[in-house]
Amino acid sequence: MFLIHVGFCMYEVGASRRRNHMHTLLKNSMLIPLVTITFFFFGWWIYWAFPNGPFINGPIDFDMAAANKPTAENMGTNLGDRITGVFWAAFLLFSWTAASIVSGSVIERINSGAFWVLAVLIGSVFWIIDAAWGWHYGGWMVQLLGYHDAYASGVIHAVAGGFALGVLVVLGPRLGKFSADGKPRDILPHNPWLVCIGLFLIYTGFWGFYVACNVPLIAPDGIGGQITGETWTATTIYLTPTTLGAITMNFLMSLSGGMLIGYFASKGNAFWTYSGGLAGIITASAGNDLYHPIQAMIIGGIGTYLAYKLHYWVENRFKIDDAVGAVAVHGYAGFIGLVICGFVLWGHPSSTYEGYATISPWGQFIGAIIMFGVLGFLPGWIAARILAAFGLLRIPKEVELLGLDFRTNREEQAAAQEVRETEKSIM
Repeated sequence: MFLIHVGFCMYEVGASRRRNHMHTLLKNSMLIPLVTITFFFFGWWIYWAFPNGPFINGPIDFDMAAANKPTAENMGTNLGDRITGVFWAAFLLFSWTAASIVSGSVIERINSGAFWVLAVLIGSVFWIIDAAWGWHYGGWMVQLLGYHDAYASGVIHAVAGGFALGVLVVLGPRLGKFSADGKPRDILPHNPWLVCIGLFLIYTGFWGFYVACNVPLIAPDGIGGQITGETWTATTIYLTPTTLGAITMNFLMSLSGGMLIGYFASKGNAFWTYSGGLAGIITASAGNDLYHPIQAMIIGGIGTYLAYKLHYWVENRFKIDDAVGAVAVHGYAGFIGLVICGFVLWGHPSSTYEGYATISPWGQFIGAIIMFGVLGFLPGWIAARILAAFGLLRIPKEVELLGLDFRTNREEQAAAQEVRETEKSIM
């Protein structure tokens, strides 16, 4: 999963212009320590404390949160069960992914400090709230709505895409993105090779992402940090059975469906072909534990086509400058994937526990709105408005024109001038 973040860094640097490279790289790199530390102190606690809302289907679960705190006996260097700390780390890397999704959409114009505040909010607060609600074996959305999102179409991608859109509405477009008559201009990637390699590294990291969404060899009664009971197969995060075969075949088929449709929809545009592969995976992820491989391919293609069309419609209609198409690839594709999952898996059990609602179109649609809108767009928009009110959100126009690396550039020029003067004096 760490390769996902490597891929995001390469992808963003490739998409940004030369005068912004170091800023783009450091902006995304520094979310690692910031989100890690905040996730340690309160993000993981939120996951175990808030599955009931709270006060939607019960109170705050202080007991479960205390039993799974980072300093508990089954975590870290303690020898409780030797694995729960890895589970914590997997969720942490999901947090990095959520923050990196936002990072790509806002390149070349956001203040680093403002982005890091936003990264902590999406990485250690809002995505983990939606995980507690809809990606927890006892989450209220699973119990009451039959919400199903095995590989995180909504709980990672839709929420982060919605959050990014909320920020972009306030942040505004890059200088020169729109002409005087409002028509968008293409700002092409600086280095298509880096974009390609970055996205292929993200594909590679998604293998780990998919595996980390499962609980290995554990029966439904084997919860609470201990592997107990009869072991029979891998399970999803909901403790419903799945197989590594489902992960392998459906991942590759949804990737292939997305790349094919991305190629044809964009008329061979390399950027959207590679992004289409990612959109295909994300669209099919909600139900890829249960889909037939052909279904995964078709669903991945449908989501990619709709996300591509929505990206340009929103750009033209609302003048939103999403620099790398992150809102489309993650947000729109994730939302669409949740809705499609509700129809394809209609009536299937959402859990092995009795009394839980079954999967349905309305449960998935409500869940998609909660993920993309309530926990994504709205918090992103509010946080961005607050930062903008204090003049902290966007860099000054002069800095944007010079490039965010202009200080480094000036230092390099001064050093080069010093070398030239030294050479003259020697001669």
